[in-house]
Amino acid sequence: MKTYYLTVFEKDGTNVLDETFQAENDDKAKKIGSDKLEEHGFSEHTHRCVAPEGHLVLFHR
Repeated sequence: MKTYYLTVFEKDGTNVLDETFQAENDDKAKKIGSDKLEEHGFSEHTHRCVAPEGHLVLFHR
C-alpha cells in the first residue's frame, strides 16, 4: 500500500482539506480521492491528489 495526499483549496488559496489515505495503486487512489471529495462536498473546488512518487493522480483547477 502507498500513501497518497489529497489537498483542497478555496478560490483565494485557503487550504480547506489536507488528508492522506492508503491505496494499492494510482487507479484505486483516484477512485478513493474522488469519493472523498464528493463526501466532503469539495468536488468543484481546486484540488489535487499526489502519489508518493510526486506525480498527480487527480487535479482540478
